[in-house]
Amino acid sequence: MRLLAICFGVVLIVLVAQDAFETIVLPRRVTRRIRLTKLFYRVTQKGWNSMSRLIRSSARRDAFRGYMAPSSLLGLLVFWAGLFILGYGLLFWGLALPLSALNNAMSFSTYIYLSSTTFFTLGLGDVSPLPGVGRFLLISEAALGFIFLALVISYVPVLYQAFSRRELRISLLDARAGSPGTAVELLRRSCGGKTVEGVEELRSLLHDWEVWCADILESHLSYPILAFYRSQHEQQSWVSALTIILDTCALVLTSLDVDKTSGAPVQAAKFTFAMARHAVVDLAQVLNVSPPTAVNRLSAAEFTDLQEMLSAAGIRLQDSRTSEQKLSELRATYEPFVTALAERIQVSLPPWLPPKETLDDWQTSDWDDRFPSIRQTLKNLMHPE
Repeated sequence: MRLLAICFGVVLIVLVAQDAFETIVLPRRVTRRIRLTKLFYRVTQKGWNSMSRLIRSSARRDAFRGYMAPSSLLGLLVFWAGLFILGYGLLFWGLALPLSALNNAMSFSTYIYLSSTTFFTLGLGDVSPLPGVGRFLLISEAALGFIFLALVISYVPVLYQAFSRRELRISLLDARAGSPGTAVELLRRSCGGKTVEGVEELRSLLHDWEVWCADILESHLSYPILAFYRSQHEQQSWVSALTIILDTCALVLTSLDVDKTSGAPVQAAKFTFAMARHAVVDLAQVLNVSPPTAVNRLSAAEFTDLQEMLSAAGIRLQDSRTSEQKLSELRATYEPFVTALAERIQVSLPPWLPPKETLDDWQTSDWDDRFPSIRQTLKNLMHPE
């Protein structure tokens, strides 16, 4: 029995140390399917999502889900610490280490207590090992606890720095693409009614989002828990932003008339589309989601409305018969993945067509409701009559 406890304790310590190293220190994707971190997150997320479905208010439900990722992160750290303490406790008990205790009680709980005070480097001294191998094991556990604390202190700031970089660009998208954001509105506001200036502005915008997609790919592959950190507003998410950029690039590549739009930024759209699709495909694999076989976010009638909106904004388009088919084929390369990611992290995908008579998030506040003239001024700023 004690030999089994020794073996189980050693295996537990090694597994937790490897899992913590791969999660915090190793800056690359881990392809091993069975991991303690993955199992822990899967169980906690299922439970959290089940409870969130009981909340009827969408705003309160989104706020409740916002606690999930930070709480899971803290729970994972406690989970690791508990397994380290249990592993060393089993090892001490299995070796029957001679101890010096005030009450001379040598139960299994005494060894767990010794492991706990050693891991957290409390140094109380009421239970201590006698000279021998026990002192070496306690020193190794204290060193491991100190290293664990240092890694945790450095791990959390790195996560929130990556989260801040991600959310900065998403916040900027609100004024560019509307609330909720759409590719049609992004094109209308960026290059509608303009020629060379609008095209250059769109080209620069796509380049910035290409860099953002690369940052999302790198940070979320290294720290998958970031995928479940929710944005500040209910209508915003990193999946939604990626989808808007993919939709925009798809429209530029398949529907815009290059010759009549002052040299549409086709090359920039190709690079940005490639980077964005790379991100959604790899993240779908990391988050272990299965894309559905058929997804259609844009009907034929909606495509006709889309063309009318872009034409009314002064954006030249290709022949509708060929462009609709090309757009459908290109959408099929990424829409199943973004749909699966949205379902996994419990967010909604953006529509193709902007809703009518809606204001952006930056145009709304409780204070503005008391002054209709202010709200109308803000509305005219982005949609002048």
